[in-house]
Amino acid sequence: MRLLDAAQVDAALDDLALIGRLEATFRAGVEMPVRHHHTITAPTGPGSADALLLLMPAWTTPPKERGQPAGRIGVKVVTVFPDNGLRSLPAVYGQYLLLDAGTGAPLALLDGAMLTKRRTACASGLASRFLSRPDSRRLLMIGTGALAPELIRVHCKVRPIAEVAIWGRTVAHAEALATRLSASLPGAVGRTVSVRAATDRAAEFRAADIISCATLSHTPLVEGAWLQPGQHVDLVGAYTRDMRESDDRAVRAAMVFVDTRAGALKEAGDIVQPLRSGALDEDDVLADLFDLCRGYHRGREPDDNEGITLFKSVGAALEDLAAAELAVESI
Repeated sequence: MRLLDAAQVDAALDDLALIGRLEATFRAGVEMPVRHHHTITAPTGPGSADALLLLMPAWTTPPKERGQPAGRIGVKVVTVFPDNGLRSLPAVYGQYLLLDAGTGAPLALLDGAMLTKRRTACASGLASRFLSRPDSRRLLMIGTGALAPELIRVHCKVRPIAEVAIWGRTVAHAEALATRLSASLPGAVGRTVSVRAATDRAAEFRAADIISCATLSHTPLVEGAWLQPGQHVDLVGAYTRDMRESDDRAVRAAMVFVDTRAGALKEAGDIVQPLRSGALDEDDVLADLFDLCRGYHRGREPDDNEGITLFKSVGAALEDLAAAELAVESI
């Protein structure tokens, strides 16, 4: 069995290649039960936040004819401890086990945290290809955590982004990330990109073409009153019912898309809460990535420069399986 640490997984995955693999896998489909979601109550005692244990399995259908390559089975085990930042530890840990679908034999164990970061950012990049304006040049990143640089890089590869503004609750964190990306991002995307920290969230919203949000927030940071015609909103946090990054007005103003209906309508606070309040109906969720990749919905029309699109990502085991297979193939 092969062991791939975080650095090996990171080196093995090219952003555009992974976007292409995700598109092909969403088009083909896999067996994917809704993830197991378990709460660990206040693991470090009174006053601490609840933690989560997530189990995410997926597998490809066995071949119908003998002699054809067997598919793959994969399962990711993830822990989310929100208070870890107080201890200078990552909030998310994970491992991914890849198995042969013909025999059940283990093939590889991959660093799950890196796999999650890379596939999550590329899922947003895939959605952006369908939903953002092709001429998008200004990106606003809300959040300064581990996903922020991944999302910024991928959005800059998918669209001709020339200006990136980063907003975080702690200005110093936004400034540090902007400094780091100012040095590394131009080389990663092959062109000059201006990166800076932002302090006026409302003003930055009104100027952006794409807004990407990746936080652990329980209160909306994306306010519908700030949104402008032609924008694309990429919501990556709020992966539980109690969390939320956008308000009801934002959801009502936008054409709403999700990564998977089964996951988003059950788990994502940005979808579950407006469904509960009546601000959103299930029919208002126009398509998921299955629909977009299979051509059942076109996403943003080519000449639509006025509509606001909103993509809610909650994560899917299909994405992990696609990324793990690509990483193992690329080593």
